Amino acid sequence: MYRPQDYLGKDPTWCPGCGNFPIRQVLADALAEAKLAPHQVLMVSGIGQAAKMPHYMQVNGFNGLHGRALPPAVGARIANPTLTVIVESGDGDTYGEGGNHFIHTIRRNPNLAHFVHNNQVYGLTKGQASPTSDIGMRTNAQPAGVFLEPFAPLAVALVMGAGFVARGFAGDKARLKELMLAAIAYPGYALVDILQPCVTFNKRNTYAWYKERGHYVEGHDTSDWDAALKLAREWGDRIPLGILYNAPRATFESHFPVLDGEPLALRPFAPAAVAKVQGEFV
Repeated sequence: MYRPQDYLGKDPTWCPGCGNFPIRQVLADALAEAKLAPHQVLMVSGIGQAAKMPHYMQVNGFNGLHGRALPPAVGARIANPTLTVIVESGDGDTYGEGGNHFIHTIRRNPNLAHFVHNNQVYGLTKGQASPTSDIGMRTNAQPAGVFLEPFAPLAVALVMGAGFVARGFAGDKARLKELMLAAIAYPGYALVDILQPCVTFNKRNTYAWYKERGHYVEGHDTSDWDAALKLAREWGDRIPLGILYNAPRATFESHFPVLDGEPLALRPFAPAAVAKVQGEFV
């Protein structure tokens, strides 16, 4: 069997105390518990501190463009459904630059797990406000304070039809591992928004700030969409943690019979046949 250290690669260069460190360790723990061999896992990311995760893990990795982690992840999943595909990116990468892909990936419902490191700030580019920054937060780029309404990722995901929506906290590794395992096992698109302190550029949303406000939903019916949406809109003095919604639906891949059988990535490729088809469009 595999051990957590079997999935850990090079030493990270994140700031000491960064919330990405526990997320990386929890991910390794979850993969080991899921009994997934490193070669069975593909980790895809975009650009940002969170998106450096594939650099520091001993699994297959693809580091894409800013906001463009989801398209190659979907393509990889379609080409080789034997892979467990995990997308790791931050709040700016996913909800800002990648917002359009975020919305339409939910609509398609491919079988992949999406872990968003939400530190409510652009940590790689020196601390500008991100889509999820709270109103009033001051940064060097917003010295008068943020005045835009924060993006509500869990609510958007639910409205767009996501079947698995959850929120975790980097400061609670045991519960975060449970959420990751549930997301990996879910047959479809699974979103886990992870509250992840940025100790360098976000002095507002600290470990203590999240710990004081975060509460796990107890006795909640995860198949109740209306109740889940109400929880998803809750933010401030109390922040719901845990699985808000879990209701499987048909995956994107299931609509294409051609994907049955041997993975596309392993099937013979005949350039002559492709040329013939292309010639029909001349």
